[in-house]
Amino acid sequence: MVPSTLHRLFCLCTCLTLVQPFDWQDLNPIASVNASAWVNEIPSLMAVASLSQTGIPRGTGYYSVGCTDLMFGYTDESTFLRLYYPTQDDDHFDTLWIPNEEYFFGLSKFLGTNWIFSKLLRLLFGSVLTPAKWDSPLRTGEKYPLIVFSHGLGAFRTIYSAIGIDLASHGFIVAAVEHRDGSAAGTYYFKDQSDAEIGNKSWLYLKQEAPDRNFQVHKRAKECSQALNLILDMDHGKPAKNILDLKFDVKQLKDSIDRNKIAIIGHSFGGATVIQALSEDWRFRCGIALDAWMLPLGDEVYTRIPQPLFFINSEQFQHFQNMTKIGYFYLPGKVRKMITIRGAVHQNFVDFTFVTGKIVGYIFTIKGTIDSYGAIDLSNKASLAFLQKHLGLQKDFDQWDYLIEGEDKNLIPGINTDTTNRTLQNSTGIRK
Repeated sequence: MVPSTLHRLFCLCTCLTLVQPFDWQDLNPIASVNASAWVNEIPSLMAVASLSQTGIPRGTGYYSVGCTDLMFGYTDESTFLRLYYPTQDDDHFDTLWIPNEEYFFGLSKFLGTNWIFSKLLRLLFGSVLTPAKWDSPLRTGEKYPLIVFSHGLGAFRTIYSAIGIDLASHGFIVAAVEHRDGSAAGTYYFKDQSDAEIGNKSWLYLKQEAPDRNFQVHKRAKECSQALNLILDMDHGKPAKNILDLKFDVKQLKDSIDRNKIAIIGHSFGGATVIQALSEDWRFRCGIALDAWMLPLGDEVYTRIPQPLFFINSEQFQHFQNMTKIGYFYLPGKVRKMITIRGAVHQNFVDFTFVTGKIVGYIFTIKGTIDSYGAIDLSNKASLAFLQKHLGLQKDFDQWDYLIEGEDKNLIPGINTDTTNRTLQNSTGIRK
């Protein structure tokens, strides 16, 4: 997620402008707002935030879905991810969506606010559940295709669960990486074994200084490949210890991965990470970039990606410069597809679109004019059809092949403006 849209997201989440108007541009730091006034307004805030609120959707596929967290190694170079997978057990409880209060602090820190704001966010969203069975055992006896997922700027591993759960319900294992490059709102690690044993977390928050985005996208791509290495090692039966010491037994992952059917998906900064990872690691057979933020990528990647690549865009986020950079990937002999979801906004790919109220969600562009559930359903089904085609899956996802071509009343084939279409045709020789 890019800063401007995330900024509007949390304006919505707290609905502060509806109870105590102020200018966000002048609010730095937020300590100038009277803390006691915030406390008095909390009931009103919670009522407004929950107006027409529903919840994160369940998977639409055949399989029940479980999830767990995996962390391998110590220091901030370790791998941390949330795993979604088909499960054989429906008895477990749904999973807490945002599991640590420090993530709320990270989100407030990203916005330049203080701890009071983070407490409010926690009150609003701290009890939200996501419909996956926590620490449930893996459904064994078959090999699953693997998806590595990369989150956006200011996000973290848990807030794309609507995508991870739906893919897992259709028979995928999904590894949602939490990046340690300074782009996550918050993440944590353990310095050593003794810290892990007593639960002494070391927290990292989003870098405040202007970072080198190209450096970050390279590190993110390496983190995705590192996560892939570890999962494939476990698939081979190589001993591994989850230092989080959860009940999920990683030995279940032995012989669980179809090693020839591996893809990568990401949103926004994660979309750029998809492209960078494809250029560096050919084990990823194809990639799907959701509303990709192209700024971090260097020019050298344009000719280095032989794998099929699918761009799924919202109508409101993409702009001329971004789309022009996407156009450079349309080279002769390369499989490139692109669709745009009519009425969608950048946040339609993120779980916040499901846990905020309809009215204020629309006002602050967390929700587009298209129904949030309809938008994610279109994106997920188009993704499944693309994955079947380019991973060689023997499924029925080809029933949605028409979505890849944008053949739906809620889709635009290619991109959302005639001006950009003409520019792409002139610069790449392709047609919309």
